[in-house]
Amino acid sequence: MFLTFMRSLSPRITWGLVALAWIAMFAFGLYLQHVVGLEPCPMCIVQRYAMTGVAMVALVAVFWHQGWRGHVMAALGSVLSLGGAFVAARQSWLQWYPPEVPSCGRDFYGMVESFPLQRAIPMIFRGGGDCSKVDWTFLGGSIANWSFVAFMATAVWLLVFAVLRYQDRLQSRRVG
Repeated sequence: MFLTFMRSLSPRITWGLVALAWIAMFAFGLYLQHVVGLEPCPMCIVQRYAMTGVAMVALVAVFWHQGWRGHVMAALGSVLSLGGAFVAARQSWLQWYPPEVPSCGRDFYGMVESFPLQRAIPMIFRGGGDCSKVDWTFLGGSIANWSFVAFMATAVWLLVFAVLRYQDRLQSRRVG
């Protein structure tokens, strides 16, 4: 039934849904940071880069998904998703087994006070929170746990999507 549902979606709709989902998750992360007041850690920032990458691949693929390009986009989106999943899994592990001394990064003001501006600006984008700290949970899972689930679901979705499209192309060549 799931595969039938996936086959019924056009590539444009599939890529649009992936892009929309990741843009919504990125917006939720910004909401947690700027409205709720959670400070992202360096691993959170890396996951944001992966989110942005998957969303950008999906947005490009909405318009550039015919033939082999769709498979390249699915592979690229899957690789970015798996990279994000790896970082989220590592952060989840740190949350379950926190180290004795947190070593994820420094706070913003400490960086600006301790380093010249040209060195502090790149550090700002690395984040400043503690990677092992759990600030927010939903249904018992931390942000890192849910990010892992979302990244893995996207990777599987895109790989299954690519395989189904490839099978459909082979089937149409046999029939035609």
